[in-house]
Amino acid sequence: MWLTPFPTETHHGNATVGPVRVLGHNHALCLAPTPVPFGQAPAALCLRLCLPHLALTPAGIILGTHHEKGAFTFWSYAIGLPLPSSSILSWKFCHVLHKVLRDGHPNVLHDCQRYRSNIREVGDLWGHLHDRYGQLVNVYTKLLLTKISFHLKHPQFPASLEVTDEVLEKAAGSDVNNIFQLTVEMFDYMDCELKLSESVFRQLNTAIAVSQMSSGQCRLAPLIQVTQDCSHLYHYTVKLLFKLHSCLPADTLQGHRDRFHEQFHSLRNFFRRASDMLYFKRLIQIPRLPEGPPNFLRASALAEHIKPVVVIPEETPEDEEPENLIEISTGPPAGEPAVVADLFDQTFGPPNGSLKDDRDLQIENLKREAEMLRSELEKIKLEAQRYIAQLKGQVNALEAELEEQRKQKQKALVDNEQLRHELAQLRAAQLEGERSQSLREEAERKASATEARYNKLKEKHGELISTHAELLRKNADTAKQLTVTQQSQEEVARVKEQLAFQMEQVKRESELKLEEQSDQLEKLKRELEAKAGELARVQEVLSHTEQSGSELSSQLEVLRAEKDTLRGAVQQREADLLAAQSLVREREAALSQEQQRGSRERGELQARLAEKELQEQGLRQKLLDEQFAVLRGAAAEAEAILQDAVSKLDDPLHLRCTSSPDYLVSRAQAALDSVSALEEGHAQYLLSLADASALVAALTRFSHLAADTIVNGSATSHLAPTDLADCLIDTCREYGARALELVGQLQDQQALRRAQPGLLRAPLQGILRLGQELKPKSLDVRQEELGAMVDKEMAATSAAIEDAVRRIEDMMNQARHASSGVKLEVNERILNSCTDLMKAIRLLVMTSTSLQKEIVESGRGAATQQEFYAKNSRWTEGLISASKAVGWGATQLVESADRVVLHMGKYEELIVCSHEIAASTAQLVAASKVKADKHSPHLSRLQECSRTVNERAAAVVASTKSGQEQIEDRDAMDFSGLSLIKLKKQEMETQVRVLELETTLEAERMRLGELRKRHYALAGAGATPSEEPGQPSAAPRSVTTKKPPLAQKPSVVPRQEHQLDKKDSVYQAQLVNY
Repeated sequence: MWLTPFPTETHHGNATVGPVRVLGHNHALCLAPTPVPFGQAPAALCLRLCLPHLALTPAGIILGTHHEKGAFTFWSYAIGLPLPSSSILSWKFCHVLHKVLRDGHPNVLHDCQRYRSNIREVGDLWGHLHDRYGQLVNVYTKLLLTKISFHLKHPQFPASLEVTDEVLEKAAGSDVNNIFQLTVEMFDYMDCELKLSESVFRQLNTAIAVSQMSSGQCRLAPLIQVTQDCSHLYHYTVKLLFKLHSCLPADTLQGHRDRFHEQFHSLRNFFRRASDMLYFKRLIQIPRLPEGPPNFLRASALAEHIKPVVVIPEETPEDEEPENLIEISTGPPAGEPAVVADLFDQTFGPPNGSLKDDRDLQIENLKREAEMLRSELEKIKLEAQRYIAQLKGQVNALEAELEEQRKQKQKALVDNEQLRHELAQLRAAQLEGERSQSLREEAERKASATEARYNKLKEKHGELISTHAELLRKNADTAKQLTVTQQSQEEVARVKEQLAFQMEQVKRESELKLEEQSDQLEKLKRELEAKAGELARVQEVLSHTEQSGSELSSQLEVLRAEKDTLRGAVQQREADLLAAQSLVREREAALSQEQQRGSRERGELQARLAEKELQEQGLRQKLLDEQFAVLRGAAAEAEAILQDAVSKLDDPLHLRCTSSPDYLVSRAQAALDSVSALEEGHAQYLLSLADASALVAALTRFSHLAADTIVNGSATSHLAPTDLADCLIDTCREYGARALELVGQLQDQQALRRAQPGLLRAPLQGILRLGQELKPKSLDVRQEELGAMVDKEMAATSAAIEDAVRRIEDMMNQARHASSGVKLEVNERILNSCTDLMKAIRLLVMTSTSLQKEIVESGRGAATQQEFYAKNSRWTEGLISASKAVGWGATQLVESADRVVLHMGKYEELIVCSHEIAASTAQLVAASKVKADKHSPHLSRLQECSRTVNERAAAVVASTKSGQEQIEDRDAMDFSGLSLIKLKKQEMETQVRVLELETTLEAERMRLGELRKRHYALAGAGATPSEEPGQPSAAPRSVTTKKPPLAQKPSVVPRQEHQLDKKDSVYQAQLVNY
């Protein structure tokens, strides 16, 4: 950057600086009337533009450029202005620069050329900002750059564009290519002028009298210079287009006519709106354009054209005095001889007829001393001026160094500001990232703390469960022991019962035995008496029985002791059981307390856990809301991008934008791929609403690709046929509507799940299909065969021309034997002119072949010749088509000449063939010039050969017409013997015949137009399969030979600033769409 913000005085916002006052055709930029001499003009300009309360008219600056013979001083101060700080200041600076370019010294253009980058940087700076004046500054700088480039390239045209028609004819020349290129550059010039006027009117509210307001006048002031430029450009383009139509077929210039019609309607609308404003009515007389554009198809329409003249009334304001630009001295000039007064006195005598007295002598002495002092003063002035010039040179050198240092400083400041801005953005992004990281870490820390507390509670709960299980196990053991004790007691009771049963049984047995013994005793007693001897035995048995009873009593005592022991053990067990039961009751009480405390703690933990779950749910909901907010913001931005792209479909300024079908297909394919990514991102977001990164990335890429596809589809439709263009625009509009509907659904949570990105595929596939249909069809030849076909076609063309020359010589010999007199003279003149034309064409073909070899050798590099032709297939096909056209034209010219000599054809056929062969050679030259170096000697020779061919073709036409006039018999129109009635009858019959011929002529012209349309359609689609690639023409005597495809315009020399892209697709688009 070369400018830095001015630290003290700046313009704020879009405020204007006072009303504008008019000084004739030079407009002051403020109200202050103080004039400033040009010696102070640069400083005054700086102060005027920086401090609006000072004044300097552009007239002073313009006079200063003529005095200085350049604009060095103007630019030395202009580059230090704080233009980036104020868009209004930049707008006024552009206005002043425009006036200086128009009315200043011619060297101003060269001085401004050195500061092109500064002007471009100011325009680019304000073009990137959303400022109303800034957008106007961007358009104005483009106009100034175009103006500087045009006038430097064409020095015949001054910056004011005021030249005579003779100068215009001299600048255009006789070469059709130069005229063609000059017309295109004037069209570009006019486009920049009209774009500035449209931008200014677009910002004005025409519903109120804005032209009487200061803000409106500030915007409208530069349109006076725009009106002056446009009037001259319109006149020159009309002249050049009529000249082009006299040299080239009408259909070849269809693109020029369409572009002129668009500019005509825009210029007429601009003049109409400007003439209705009060601001312009007192400053300038704006011409009125005709209702319709000129008819370039009718040569006589040039006489009806009236040059639009812009008149600026000369007026001097009453409240402002003119500047004293010339120093006026009361004394006589220094170089005047002192003897003039003496001569007067000698002639008429001294005053009052008396001699000079002492006073007169003193006066003369004083005059001589004054003269001497004046001469010495002049010498001193000259020496001072020389010193001043030296000092100015030193000051200029120092200012240049200072300016270079200032530029470097300003560039460093701008870079530093950019780096500071980027650093601030990075810091903001880092702070945002740290804030997000801290929030994430805090959430993770809270989650980890919650998880730790939950784990502790879980461990505590596990301990409680284990303790409870241990107590339950102990309770089960105690119950088991109690059961064992009860079982022991039951066994003891059972043993006791068994012992009691045994004792009773023993008692019963003893009682039975006692009863038996008593019975036996009684029996013994009875028997004692009877049996004395048996007493001893009975006593023994009794003693024996007593012993058994004692044993049983001892056993009973033992059983009783065991019973007591068992009773003690039972009592001990009962005591242990009671102790165990009390212990169990204590454990149960402790367990119940522990369970109560555990349930209480579990309730608290569950409450805390529920609270944490609510917090986590809130954080999760916040995260979902933030993700949806990010998605909604991305969708809103995507909607804005898509709406801007859709608005381009109906934007009239976008009509001049064009694009190729190949680029549209690539953009549409990329957009179609992005739809799949958008579907995947949408599916992932529906599965996990906490992560919208994939959907946001896919949506961002999709919005840009979709907008790019819509804009390029609209640009491609501007070059397409009407039906396909309408279909493409409708498809793009449908695609934009569906895309806007989709991004609208993505901004609504309820409609988000119903969004179907797959519905975008249908219109995208339609755009792809239309793009494929709009692609130019190439020749049905493999790219590997293009190189051989070029050589083959050039050789076939040369052979056809050689054969044509031989046939013309044969026809000349036959004509000399078969005819005589006037017919022989006419035939010889026609055949000689045809022979000269064939020789010129042969030389042109040879030169074109040499230029082609030079192009291949310089452009192929390490590749082979075949690879070079295959890489540049479009250019190769154009070269092949041009070669075929030349061979075909030569054959047709010979056929027509043969029929004319044999009195079997028409002279008009020969004239048409001459025009056709001139156009064919122009096509060959155009195809050869596309990739040639402009400094190539072969190219210069080729252009010279092309001019020679045009001259020879004109000679053929002239000899044909003169021969036709000599051969044809013209009946003398003698109507002396006719009566009034017969004359009236023949007059009516002649009028009927004239009307019939006019109708037939109109029908034939329409038929010719349709034939040419069909021919260009076939030329765009390539050669038909029935054509042989190596045959430039059909049989020698065939009248119905099919003409090969021709290009539609001659070549255009590449512009100096924007070089022509020589890739195949770009070359074809430029070849067809002019």
